Amino acid sequence: MTQRTYSSTLGDRLARVIASLDSERLTLGQMLERVGSQGLLLLAALLTLVFLIPVSIPGVSTVFGAAILLIGVSRLLDRPLWLPGRLRDRDLPAERMRQMAARGMVWVHRIERVSRAHRLPSLAQGRAMDILNSLAFIFAAVLLMMPFGFIPFSNTLPGIALLFYAIGMIQRDGVAILLGHLGTIVTLVYFSVLIGGGGYAVHSLWRHLAG
Repeated sequence: MTQRTYSSTLGDRLARVIASLDSERLTLGQMLERVGSQGLLLLAALLTLVFLIPVSIPGVSTVFGAAILLIGVSRLLDRPLWLPGRLRDRDLPAERMRQMAARGMVWVHRIERVSRAHRLPSLAQGRAMDILNSLAFIFAAVLLMMPFGFIPFSNTLPGIALLFYAIGMIQRDGVAILLGHLGTIVTLVYFSVLIGGGGYAVHSLWRHLAG
């Protein structure tokens, strides 16, 4: 089987899951059922899709970020995924979720065009690298959950990093995982600028008021 077929199949699997989502009522538990035995990383890739456009759905980053984080924890500990009942059964905006996930598929196709299985295997294979990559995956999920959802690209950047991680770990593609690390670094720089700029603005306003 060629890599092109493998990548196309991965995209097709995600597209089929999106098409199967209920348009009236949707929960994380239902999404997990749709993915089924196809794997938690596929679910993680699916959950990132709604963040890959610079528009956010209020509250979703916390719910999906927590689910992605728990997927990372399950991989880190090599245990089945556990979702709290309140997280698993929380109602989500079904139709809007379907639309945004479908729009986010463009990023899956972009990454598929550059991803190749088993490149730089030293970054993708072995228990030590699995632990390191799972920790990086968890950290990116934490960044996704940061309360900056109202700021453009604050969800998009960690979402792209997480999608690179998910596809890289699915295909054992060290280059995709490396790009995930790069995406995490870019996110950290972006958040640092936001926090630093906000702190400077508050300090300047305080000085102005005090003066």
